[in-house]
Amino acid sequence: MQFGRYYEEFEVGAVYKHWPGKTVTEYDDHLFCLLTMNHHPLHLDANYAGNTTDFGKNVVVGNYVYSLLLGMSVPDVSGKAIANLEVESLRHVKPTFHGDTIYGETEVLDKTPSKSKDDRGVVHVETRGYKQDGTVVCIFRRKVMVPKRSYGEARGGEQPGRPEPKA
Repeated sequence: MQFGRYYEEFEVGAVYKHWPGKTVTEYDDHLFCLLTMNHHPLHLDANYAGNTTDFGKNVVVGNYVYSLLLGMSVPDVSGKAIANLEVESLRHVKPTFHGDTIYGETEVLDKTPSKSKDDRGVVHVETRGYKQDGTVVCIFRRKVMVPKRSYGEARGGEQPGRPEPKA
């Protein structure tokens, strides 16, 4: 199975639908909040969220939703990346709640060959995340430096660094 794409494989206008989706649990959300030291009660305190917010329940922290979508996109977009260069924009469009399932897709907006090195280029993409009912919850645009096939072949092909088993 291919992991990521070479520069030549990206086509402007292509849309990659990431699979599978991920159902967000309360545990996922709370662990991410605690790992990143985001202790806002909107995410951690059900009583606070239920009695003092317009949502009436805990909202999944937006950076977890972004991170989840970024991770979902790796096999399709940045699995062969040399570098993630820039997150140009990030919008949290609607809230995500515990029990929602997040799906993602990424559209190729543009691609530009490197001016300084002929073995790579920059791919500009937009990733959209949506819930099980199709409601878009997160949209972000980024630029990724990806290798051309010649770069990959010079460094070991599809699975660089993979050892062979010893008999």
